[in-house]
Amino acid sequence: MRDMEFTMSRPGLVVPGQEVEVTEGKLPSSYYYTIEPAVAMSGNYSTPERLKSHKGIVKEVGETSRGYYVIATFDE
Repeated sequence: MRDMEFTMSRPGLVVPGQEVEVTEGKLPSSYYYTIEPAVAMSGNYSTPERLKSHKGIVKEVGETSRGYYVIATFDE
């Protein structure tokens, strides 16, 4: 199991326990992931850290002083 954190612009877009699908985006030297349909975005990951599974389960949704976040668990 692998947990990944995503930033989210507003609350209520996903809930804990919900299955989500992510798409992979490529930058020149890294990859990033988006919970579809454009709900939340991950940070950048290097090639060895690439996600193998593109479906996960929302583990936690929260708020910090910087905004909202989602932690999703992927079966790897």
